[in-house]
Amino acid sequence: MSEDLIKAEARTEFGKGAARRIRRDKKVPAVIYGHGNDPVHVTLDAHDTLMAIRHGGANALLSIEVDGTVQLALTKQVQSDPIKGFLEHVDFVAVKKGEKVTVEVPIVLVGEANKEAFVQLENNVVTLEAEATHIPEQIEISIEGAVAGTQIVASELDLPKGSTLVSDADLLIVNITQGKSSEAAEAELDAAVAENAGPPSEAPIQDAETE
Repeated sequence: MSEDLIKAEARTEFGKGAARRIRRDKKVPAVIYGHGNDPVHVTLDAHDTLMAIRHGGANALLSIEVDGTVQLALTKQVQSDPIKGFLEHVDFVAVKKGEKVTVEVPIVLVGEANKEAFVQLENNVVTLEAEATHIPEQIEISIEGAVAGTQIVASELDLPKGSTLVSDADLLIVNITQGKSSEAAEAELDAAVAENAGPPSEAPIQDAETE
């Protein structure tokens, strides 16, 4: 994992009003924790930071330059606007090259299981220990041709060199069961429709007028 260099400015204003002013200037408030130091509050270019986080994935590693000093920082929490998507605030943890960190890494399934099998991803992340500069962006699991009854646990994952499993070895990641045939699915759908429809309604009988 390569780190992106982002220039930052020390931040001295705090609170919601200050944060809104920062975001109006197309910047994002952030804080860097770690290594026993006081938190460092900074502002970052919003676009550059967003691109770096998207490029680096869930555990994006950034080189943040503050007042001429560059600090390696691991992304830990990102707050963004749920509608417009712009960054609202970012928390980082200060790290050093060679330092081991514990992170959650996404699981990605590749390939296609047997057509009659149903694939359930029981856990979509796994916890690893890895060097801060060598955190895998994702762990791939091949399910090509997998049949019903196949189960994959954490200890069976193919981890990159230098990464160590922290999650329980027996943690179930993928569970493949017998899928329903199209005929069975259609039959169940027809039965559900018929049940919801209920008995046919009858028009009310009106008494005939006597002439």
